[in-house]
Order: sequence, then C-alpha cells, then structure tokens
Amino acid sequence: MMAPDDSSAARDQSAERFLRLLQQKQPGRLKVYLGLAAGVGKTYRMLQEANSLHQHGVDVVLGYVETHNRADTVAQLRSLPIIPRKTLFYKGRALEEMDLQAIVQRRPAVVIVDELAHSNVPGSQNEKRWQDVEALVKAGISVITALNVQHLESLHDQVLKITGTDVTERVPDQVLKRADEVVNIDLTVDELQTRLKEGKIYEAQKIPTALQHFFRADNLLQLRQLAVQEVSLLLGRQIENAPHGAAVAPEHRNTDRLLACINSNALAAKEIIRKTSRLADRLSAAVWYVLYVQTSHESAARIGLTAQRNLLNNLQLATELGAQILRVKDDDIVGTIQRVAQEKNATLLVCGATAEKTLWEKVTRRYITQRLVRALARSSPDLDIFLVMY
Repeated sequence: MMAPDDSSAARDQSAERFLRLLQQKQPGRLKVYLGLAAGVGKTYRMLQEANSLHQHGVDVVLGYVETHNRADTVAQLRSLPIIPRKTLFYKGRALEEMDLQAIVQRRPAVVIVDELAHSNVPGSQNEKRWQDVEALVKAGISVITALNVQHLESLHDQVLKITGTDVTERVPDQVLKRADEVVNIDLTVDELQTRLKEGKIYEAQKIPTALQHFFRADNLLQLRQLAVQEVSLLLGRQIENAPHGAAVAPEHRNTDRLLACINSNALAAKEIIRKTSRLADRLSAAVWYVLYVQTSHESAARIGLTAQRNLLNNLQLATELGAQILRVKDDDIVGTIQRVAQEKNATLLVCGATAEKTLWEKVTRRYITQRLVRALARSSPDLDIFLVMY
C-alpha cells in the first residue's frame, strides 16, 4: 500500500511492486486505485498498468472497464484483450454486466475490473461487484480495480454531512483492508474542477449542477482529505502486520478493545457502527464488538417487521465492517452493558446520545445515558466513553 501516486516514477514503481506480487505464485492478489471523486484518473491509471503488465508478458484481460468515452482512456484499450460483457434482461431492458463465469473459465493472471461499488443487475451471480471481485481473487485470479472514497461503508455518514449526497452504492471496508495494495490517485481541487469544466468528467449539461453541489471546492477538499487519511490508515496497519522486520513486538501491540452499544433505532445504530469502525481503524484496535441489548420493549412481539429487518441489516453491516456481534436479552440495559464491558475487557465504549425532542425522550434516553456514565465511572474508571450524537 502507498500514499498519493502522481509521478511517472511512482507509477512505474507501483506497477513493478504488483508485478513482484504476481510472480510470487500465491493466490489471487487485489490492488485498488482509490480516488476522491469521479474524474481523477483511476480508470486511465488502471489501464496504464494493464498495458505495462501486458508488455512484461503477464496474461492480463479487461473484465469490465467504463471509459465514459474519454479519448485518452479509450486509447489505452487498443492492445488489451477484452472479456465480452454478459447481457441480462431486467424489466424489459437489455443490460450489460461483467461476465464473471467467463473470466473464471478463461483464468487470466490479472483482470481489470472498474467501478468496484457497482450494484449488479438482479439475476446476476452476485448482488454487488465487490462480491464478484472477491470470487475472482478466491479463484486465484488477481484483480486491479477502482473505487471512490465516498463509496466506503464506514464513511457514509461523513460523506452525507459533507456533500448532502446519500451514496447508495457502498463497499464494506473489509474489502479494502484485504487488498494487497491501495494507491491514492490524487488531484488538487483546482485540477479536478478544471477537468470538470473542460467536459472530461460529465456531459456539458451536467457541469453547472455538479459545480454547485458535489464538486464544490469545500466538498472536494474534505473528500481529498478522507482519501489521504484512508490510505494512511491502511499503510499503518500494513506496517504493524508486516511479517518481517517491521512487525510490532507483541508487548507493544495495541490492546484497545471497543464496545459499541446499539438498539433498534436504525439510523442511530448505523451511525454508531460506522463511527466505531472508524475509531477501531484509527486506534488499530485488537478487536471491536457491537452489543445489542434486547429489552422486553424490543421483543419480536413489540417491534414491527421493518424494525426487525433494519436491526438484522445493521448487525450484518457490523459484521461486514469487522465487528463481533453480541446479543443479550435483558431489561437492565445499564447493568448488561457494564457486565459485558468488564467481560470483554473493553477500553472504549461507544454509545448514542440523542438531542431529545420530547419529554419522554428526556426522561428515558437521557436518563439511561446518564445512569450508564455514572455507573461506569464507579465500576470501570479506566473505561473511556465516546458519545455519538444523533
């Protein structure tokens, strides 16, 4: 993994590193080009690397590439073999998807797969393209792919606050964490806005709206910072886990253990889970848990099917982000959290705090939070508490 990669020498070194990984004859490798937004040049750089590998005699094919009709990008396709897309019919329309089965049967050494966050057409082998990529790597085929930082699951709430855009296509952070190499394709805000104005990203009629909304300078600056931070976190983790030399001695390894507490409030639970995932990454935590205390008021007979489904989805989200799930039935919320925190030797507790709007919320939710803080101050003075406001 590495930081911003924007020079010719850095590009050559990146390609050489991945080539060395391929030559180790181990299972499929994964390389991700990460960008702050559309138009930074991720697809172009992937194709540059594909051509370089091809020239070195590596069997590389194009599984799915979206050129957006950009002339420079299209020019990179000329000498590379392409796996034809598969046509699926959905609601009377013929739609094209990457042909996963054809790639597996062809068994190239490397396949280029664009737009990692893409949702496949219903009826496809997998619901998401990142699942296709995992299947390819598992089959022993190395993959080079691309992703914009706003599509990372744990960053959803931050991206929504920054841009006002609810990004619906998201990739679990674990996919990026399992990558052998992540390269940040970096552009300054001015360079990216210039590319947009020149029509190199969107069609002319979409440019004014993009500049006024998602591609505003302050938005792009914060997204750029998120991308740099993400690659830095991944690089730090790779150094910690290095098998030779750079590995951290056991006595110096981080022993932080995070415990996130949720209930059936779907939106609050999502934010708590994502926030804890980010904290676990920043702290290089040894482990993190998500605790759901099911009271009699939240039994299956007392909450609706939608709330139950949302709860299950949130627990699945936590699993995808790397958490261990703990489910306990008990009406004593404070006592249960206290007990579980002690059993798991938690060092940081993450829970929600609401800006109450009604008297009932003030009496119940604020009271529970206050009781929890007081109880932990007495029983576990070394346990830090992080409150997520929602």
